Amino acid sequence: MRKLSSLEPQKVFGFFEDITQIPHGSYNLEGIRKFLIDFAVSRNLEYVADDAGNVIIKKPATAGYENVPGIIIQGHMDMVAVCDEGSGIDMKTTPLDVFIDGDLIGAKHTSLGGDDGIAVAMALAILDSDDIPHPSLDVVITANEETGMEGAFGLDISNVSNRRLLNIDSEDEGIFTVGCAGGARVKCTIASDTASLPEGAVILECKVSGLLGGHSGTMIGLGRANAGKVMGRILGAGCKVSSDAVLLNLTGGTADNAIMLESIATVAVPGEAADAFSDAMMAEFKIIAKEYENADPGMNFGVTKSDKKEEVIKLSLKKASDFLNELPFGVIAMSKDIEGLVQTSLNLGILKSEAGEMTAEFSVRSSVGSERDELIERLKKITSDFGGTNKVTGVYPGWEYKTESPLRDKMVRVFKDMYGYEPKVEAIHAGLECGFFMDKASDIDAVSIGPDMQDIHTTSERLSISSTARIYEYVLKILADKA
Repeated sequence: MRKLSSLEPQKVFGFFEDITQIPHGSYNLEGIRKFLIDFAVSRNLEYVADDAGNVIIKKPATAGYENVPGIIIQGHMDMVAVCDEGSGIDMKTTPLDVFIDGDLIGAKHTSLGGDDGIAVAMALAILDSDDIPHPSLDVVITANEETGMEGAFGLDISNVSNRRLLNIDSEDEGIFTVGCAGGARVKCTIASDTASLPEGAVILECKVSGLLGGHSGTMIGLGRANAGKVMGRILGAGCKVSSDAVLLNLTGGTADNAIMLESIATVAVPGEAADAFSDAMMAEFKIIAKEYENADPGMNFGVTKSDKKEEVIKLSLKKASDFLNELPFGVIAMSKDIEGLVQTSLNLGILKSEAGEMTAEFSVRSSVGSERDELIERLKKITSDFGGTNKVTGVYPGWEYKTESPLRDKMVRVFKDMYGYEPKVEAIHAGLECGFFMDKASDIDAVSIGPDMQDIHTTSERLSISSTARIYEYVLKILADKA
């Protein structure tokens, strides 16, 4: 039974519901890719299904629009597929159970995939219609955006003929994104160096928790604490009491692009120094908590004696804490062109101990490529100084703000005519696929928009029905405008 069939525009929500019935989490895209190809074939539309998993569908200009600059409509086919703990839902095989709650669409016990299924649905609605005026269209639906923009990375731009790019992968109506950061993942590794535990060792479990965390791009400028960096300072304070302490295990974080919420360290301390060691760490925590009392007021620290001897690694605690304290974190530079925009930053997202090694994984971001590269080299130098190694992956380009943008000018004008006020035009300190398009073809002119969404990538994700309708109407006005 269809649940969204009563919503307008019917084609948009019809295709969106179709998409929700096809499992399409990242790396599980065979079904959605076949759906897109079958759509193109059944409508005699030219398409390209490339080796990177992308699907490009083309449609010629309608009568009278042959000389109007063509448009690329772009979104991604994958979603972040998560479900409530204990729900028993297999996101690889189970369709979403969508529901309507007033002006919002959600899915029971799962993420919705409005990011970015609604972009795909809008594009298909346009391609499926024969009464919408438009210039030449390249609809580019990329694969595995949520896991590092792999489809955009592998896209052959020669398959795309147009040069005005309308990306529909933003979540705030009335905000135009016209620039974004580039970045990379950097994994820093140092190995065990201690053969034995201190005499009469007492095992202490130390835990930093209660932090706010957040997205390391959009929220890095809020000045919130990072549990890994806090742990480094706390352990360093303990080492001033006893430099013979040994790190046995260290964990923290789940993703390089999320500010670390929690960190746990297991350490072995000389028996006679255990109490003083604990006191020194607690005293340092109180200093740190005072520093963050406004930005991160819920910070907690606990230390308990343990009878568990979990020897994942044996690393000098002083070396480990010195390493953590040397590693940079947070905002490195602010933009000189756009007020309030973070230009360069890095985030310590994951700490791990395994197989005799300690690793620290970072997300590095900058809208200036040279600053991104310099920061990566800085991490490499620090790690090398501690006898370690680095691995750099997932390098992606930034999208620099263009002072001249005919597409942006047209979109602002049409928006003001439709809404009665001007949109907010901004750059963001996070990655968008537009950066890959711009890197592959410097003459591409891009703007990113989207309808209102809440809590994307979670089971609380919601898509606004009314905002979707307005954004779709707005996109049609953009296509109909001959400027």
